[in-house]
Amino acid sequence: MRRVRDGTIGILPAGALGVSFFHQLTRHLTQNDGAILFLERRGSKSTEALRARGELIIADSGVTHRVPLTNLLPGDLLNAFEQKALPEIMLLCPNPDQLPGILNTVVQLLERMNECSELTPDFELPALVLSSNGIYYQRLRQQFIERLEESTLLGRLPDLWPDLMPRIVGRLLRGVMIQTGVRDGVGVNVVYHSGLRGITRLAGGDQKLRERACELLRGRGGWFEMARHSSATRLEFDKAMVNLTANLLGQFYAIDAGGKFTPLRVRDIATAEHEAEIRELAQQVFEVGRAVRVYAPDEQFETIFAQMLETTHQHDDHMPSSLQWIDLRLRQGKLDPKLTPTEEWLLDPLIRYAHAAGLHDIGHHFEALKTRAIANLALASNRMAAETGR
Repeated sequence: MRRVRDGTIGILPAGALGVSFFHQLTRHLTQNDGAILFLERRGSKSTEALRARGELIIADSGVTHRVPLTNLLPGDLLNAFEQKALPEIMLLCPNPDQLPGILNTVVQLLERMNECSELTPDFELPALVLSSNGIYYQRLRQQFIERLEESTLLGRLPDLWPDLMPRIVGRLLRGVMIQTGVRDGVGVNVVYHSGLRGITRLAGGDQKLRERACELLRGRGGWFEMARHSSATRLEFDKAMVNLTANLLGQFYAIDAGGKFTPLRVRDIATAEHEAEIRELAQQVFEVGRAVRVYAPDEQFETIFAQMLETTHQHDDHMPSSLQWIDLRLRQGKLDPKLTPTEEWLLDPLIRYAHAAGLHDIGHHFEALKTRAIANLALASNRMAAETGR
């Protein structure tokens, strides 16, 4: 009894990034053949609102598309299992703090498979591509293992060692992306603006599974590549340099001393004028990475920095996601002076790793960057309030 539909890709949730991936993998909606679908996060109010409306509204290049959700929203993972409609690949791109809850649902799915006597050596489970921004893969994988072992202790799963556990955990892949998207509005009034096509590099998990995921996603028109290194944490550190340059430093350059916000693209941020600050930030990420053995002792920063700049400039036309978010919140009159999840899930782990490695000066510098970012957003928020009277 097949529970997985070969060649299908599930996206969770139907949020801004998820809809951008949907738009990309359906070749701008010209190949919306049912092979790309959305799965729900249990208890998600936004998905309930989408289901009630029955359609997605996607704005692209000045054109608004209405996409019926019939057969594109089979429910959550457990519903898909019962309907024999599990996708072969799942792209998980919620806010990072929602990932543990989704992996708990995966554990519940495995428990249900065990109840059905289907947790056998040839068990079927989607490849799970963790695509949210941040540095979290190693910690989240360990939490997943602990949750599986807890389920074994409670008698809901059999002993998974030594055979099943590596195969289950091997289905956790890391997809580090440069993909943007914006959600405008709330509830039934949401309009999704698909971002420019960005690269996603795959690392971690089982290599053959990673190769199959890359093949399938590229075959659907996605910009997916295998990472140079198989280490997911290494990929996260590499991407942190790019992300902090575009999103964090980009905020500093986009908001002036009077709180005026100017939308910038990557080409406006990664300039010769800003190179000294970009280099300093990248080198500090590199030093933390080397201290926690993400980078080997003999690796040279200049090589890593050159690769980072190459990746950054491949996306010169992009407006970074955090700047899109600020722009949207200002237009809505709802900008609050607090970090976006992108910066929070990059800076907080870097601060933790830096202090744990004894690199306290670097840790304090990252803490100062957080303070500066919040102060910068406060300038823009105060100007917004003065101009709108809110």
